[in-house]
Amino acid sequence: MNENGIRQAQEAAKGFGSLLFDRVYSSPLGRAIQTAEIVAPGVPIVVDDRLIEMDYGPYEGVDLTDMPAELIEFFRDFVHNPAPEGMEQLSSVVKRTGAFIEEIKDLPGNTLISTHAIAMKGILEYLTPDSGGRYWSKHIGNCAVYAADNKNGHVSVPKEWK
Repeated sequence: MNENGIRQAQEAAKGFGSLLFDRVYSSPLGRAIQTAEIVAPGVPIVVDDRLIEMDYGPYEGVDLTDMPAELIEFFRDFVHNPAPEGMEQLSSVVKRTGAFIEEIKDLPGNTLISTHAIAMKGILEYLTPDSGGRYWSKHIGNCAVYAADNKNGHVSVPKEWK
């Protein structure tokens, strides 16, 4: 993670004030783990592969200023255009992040999840099955914070916490 990312994680940590986390889950990618360490120092981190970013397959690392036509078409309308061959489908992102939410939804206390924009969108889509895909085009910036209530195993739709 670069200096800007570290600063963003530190700002996110300040936004939590005195809130303490009972547990922390993170994507296996280094930037997510490092963010979790900054936001919840001293809390053991459980790495869960279901929180990883979307698998871009052969398009991983593509220059966003010079994308292939099929990738441009996909990004133009996530809801109606399937991901190009070799990329993870959005339905798969919803399925794996939803399985993660189902597994942790009955845990008491405060849980921090350190993940990525597309995985977070998958969680939002999972928790809002009637969304019609509206979260796929939502901008989620680096170190954006979303909070959800968990009442008796029912997780509310996360809202951006500013």
